[in-house]
Amino acid sequence: MQLIGQVDAAAARTAGMDAGKLQALADFVHETYVAPGKLPHMQLLVSRDEQPLLAVRSGLARATGEPLAGDALYRIASMTKPVTSVAFMMLVEQGLVALDDPVAKALPEFAGLAVGADGKGRMQRPMLMIDLLRHTSGLTYGLQRQTAIDARYRDLGLDEFQQKRSPDEFIAALASLPLEFSPGERWNYSVSTDVLGVVVERLSGLDLERFFREHIFDPLGMADSFFELPEDRVERMTDAWQLGPDRTFSLYERGARSGWRRPLTLRSGGGGLVSCMADYHRFARMLLRGGELDGVRLLKAETVAAMHANHLPGGKDLSSLSSSMFSEADYAGVGFGLGFATDLRTQEYYWGGVFSTFFFIDPVERLIGIFMTQHFPSSIYPVRGELRRGIRDAIVDARGNPD
Repeated sequence: MQLIGQVDAAAARTAGMDAGKLQALADFVHETYVAPGKLPHMQLLVSRDEQPLLAVRSGLARATGEPLAGDALYRIASMTKPVTSVAFMMLVEQGLVALDDPVAKALPEFAGLAVGADGKGRMQRPMLMIDLLRHTSGLTYGLQRQTAIDARYRDLGLDEFQQKRSPDEFIAALASLPLEFSPGERWNYSVSTDVLGVVVERLSGLDLERFFREHIFDPLGMADSFFELPEDRVERMTDAWQLGPDRTFSLYERGARSGWRRPLTLRSGGGGLVSCMADYHRFARMLLRGGELDGVRLLKAETVAAMHANHLPGGKDLSSLSSSMFSEADYAGVGFGLGFATDLRTQEYYWGGVFSTFFFIDPVERLIGIFMTQHFPSSIYPVRGELRRGIRDAIVDARGNPD
């Protein structure tokens, strides 16, 4: 099993990066995680000033032995959330909605929700759109496995990527359950972005697939991103693997028979997309450039800047506000914006997916890092932190010196 690809040494030197350290990072990830079978495969891209410096891959795409290809398709799960957040902020710029609008303005089912496991509490203030973007809504995920409300989410299958409910039925099911807390009081990783996706649909009059296609994917040239896997792309879809409670490694889903081929009634704005490295790099480049790519502008620069600023109440970090057992972020020194976690020291913003995909953008150092694999859950290995530290350590020409 070999590492395919290498550092572009000339490009790294021009970009002010240490080519040797970048190559050593790629070798480390391959030798530590893929070669011994901890991860089935991996694809890693690092760019600075939008110029790819490191593009490598290794491992097997399928249990049947096919090597991972450069155009492999992945279940990006919660890396869908930033796309949904961008869609919503496009509607904000159009004047169709505001961050401080009550969610009930678009979803009247959410008016007067109960709070607390006994259902006797009441919201101290309405749930606002900004609460959905920053996960302060009071909603939850069943996978948090902490409360009786979490258990009801599991019973009703409200976390599932492939919902059998319609968007209206999904909202009605959520509205039948109490919130974990009154909106704005705490941070809890949740189905908030799935709800935000339904808001986008109701305000735009388009289903989320069509909105993404017409307003984000086609304008950005993201031809390989979708909620439903087309038949002519099936051969590019990777298998996904899982680590069980007994620490055994087993197949989660075969790419050739993926559930992402099924027609959908609800498109999960929180976790439903399939994408590839090239497409997500274009999406990240758009964000790094302040909402524009190749002459196409999706958002104003000030909107993108607001999205990766910390919007947690009181300017606090996740360690002081989070009630989550699980999320795709560290907590200490980490804030949360409008769709991303944000490092309060370095200004990097990032997110990942439960199949261990990950991306980060450093707007100061003009860096993008994207990591693709298919291993469930994402909390097993410290590879994300190792990647961020390794890439930052490779900077020779620093453009920002955070205190």
